[in-house]
Formats: sequence, structure tokens, C-alpha cells
Amino acid sequence: MEKKKLSLHIDPDQFAPASSEDKESLVVMRESVSFWKDGLRRLFKNKIAVVSLIFIIIVMIFAYILPSFWPYTYEQQIKYSENLAPFEYGKVEQERIDAGESVFPHICGTDKLGRDFAVRLMMGARISLTVGLICAALVLLVGATFGAISGFAGGWVDNIMMRFTDILYTIPDILLIILLSIVLKPKLEQLSHVAGFGWMQTVGPNLIAIFLVFVLLYWVGMARITRSQVLVLKEAEYVTAAKALGAKKSRIIKKHLLTNCIGTLIVTTTLQIPSAIFTESFLSFLGLGVSAPMPSLGSLATDAVKGMNTYPHLLLMPAILISVIILAFNLFGDGLRDAFDPKLKN
Repeated sequence: MEKKKLSLHIDPDQFAPASSEDKESLVVMRESVSFWKDGLRRLFKNKIAVVSLIFIIIVMIFAYILPSFWPYTYEQQIKYSENLAPFEYGKVEQERIDAGESVFPHICGTDKLGRDFAVRLMMGARISLTVGLICAALVLLVGATFGAISGFAGGWVDNIMMRFTDILYTIPDILLIILLSIVLKPKLEQLSHVAGFGWMQTVGPNLIAIFLVFVLLYWVGMARITRSQVLVLKEAEYVTAAKALGAKKSRIIKKHLLTNCIGTLIVTTTLQIPSAIFTESFLSFLGLGVSAPMPSLGSLATDAVKGMNTYPHLLLMPAILISVIILAFNLFGDGLRDAFDPKLKN
């Protein structure tokens, strides 16, 4: 029976039972996966983030593993091999080659003291990566703890803790690093002689001052982010249930609040690494980094500035390496944010 358009009668065909094909076409559910599995799956779909991760792994192998197999050391000075171009041999090395010996080439050339520049790049990248990773971990530890306590406590405790962070924002970090370096230098020399901590003299007071400044100042941003997350999460039903069951505040913060904002913390920590690397490279460029002869990418660039017109490769190599490392961490951090932020899910 043909139904008229203006008729008020109900069409019985619209109430016919759905066929199996109709039911399958309406199914939009997908496989149930965990938060981490779903985030990793979305991360590996991001080609830029995957390429950045691969490059970061290559740089870590370059910095931490390859120097152990390199025939030269970062402080080794080779006579008559000063300021060599890449793949160029010095006078003594050329004589050894003519005598039939096998001499490993200087892939990146040598500096003004005859030290192999490739291994110094490796050690410089190691220092920069170590500073970035350790400082980011310290910022995560201090900032997440401080922000979680502030947000969960609320009231006058939250106000006092946040005003304290506002005060820390006003402290100039460069000035604090210089002051700490001056104060720490005699203390570290005394401690290294008494306790036998030679590594303190190797890295120098400036680098230890950088670590302390990151612990004292750079956790403020992490604390604010964590506090904002905790202020939202502490009103959730599972937190109320935990309080009703008599759970301690420390357990609620550790097991419920920090656990549920771990995705945001990881992303923020990853983006903190390039900031720490840039800060260390900048300070080393100013002469406030590691002590000689230990190299850093910033100090390598500083040493090459005076001869940039004659030996430009000594400046370009560390500068390009710093830029690419920072870019890779930033792109990888953006990929983590897109993968683990629930608001950005399609």
C-alpha cells in the first residue's frame, strides 16, 4: 500500500525487525584496549614521532656505546695532527701508513690540540643527553610531588605552596648557576680529595650547579601542570571511595591521582628534555658548563668560534647536532602528547 506524504498513518514497514546485515552495519564498537596499548598504537601511527624516536635511539648509541669501541679517546692529543680536515691524516700518521700500518681515519677531523673530533662529539652528546635526562627526571620527581600535594591539600596550604612557586619564578637562573659554581668549587675539590670522588673533578662544579638549579627552579612548571590535573581528579568518585575506606592521603596521591595523570606527566617530562639540553649547551657556550678537557656540545662550539672562518666544520658539526637532537625530542614529545592526551583522540 503506497503511503501518502501528508498522511498521519504510521508506516508498519518502519517497525519491521532488523536483519542480521542491518545489525552488523550499526556496530561501531572496536576492540577494548588499555590506556597504554591504545596510546602506543596511536604513537606508532605518527610517522614523524617514530622517525624522531629512531633518531634519538641512534644518537644514544652514538653517545653511550660507540666511544667504547673508538680507537681514540676524547682527551688524547696526537702530535702533528692539529686542525685536520675530515678524513685527513697528520704527518706522523701518514708516515705510519706509508710504512704499511693501518691507521683509523679522523672522520670528523681534529681540533687545534690534535684531538679526534668525532669522539669529542660523542662525549659532548653524552654530556648533553645525560644532563637532559637527569634534569628531566629530577623535575618530574620534585614537580609532580609538590604539585600533587598542593592540589590535593587545597585551601591555605595550596595558596602558600603556589605563592612559593611564584617567588621561584623571579629568581634569575644564570645568576644562580654562577653563584653556585663559585660556592661549590672549593667544596667539591675538598670532597673529591677526601672521599676519592674523582668524577666530581671530571664534570666540574658548573655542571653540578646546573643539576641543582634544575632541582631548585625548573620544577615549577611541572608542579603547576600536576596541580591542575589533581584539582580535577580529586573530585572523582574513586577518590571519594578511597577516602571513605580509610586510605591514607599519601596512598591516594600515589596510587590514584598521580597514576591517572601519568600520561600528561610523561609528555611534559619528554618536552623538558630538550629544554635542559639547550640550557646546558647555552651555559657551556658561555663557559659555565663542564670542566676541560671533558667536552660538551656547547663548549665544542665555543672552542670553534674563533676559527670558524678557517675551520667551519668544527662549529657546524656540534651546532647541527644540538639542533637536530632538540628537534627530535620536541617532535617526539608532540607525538606523545597527541597519542596520550584523551582530548585529542579521534
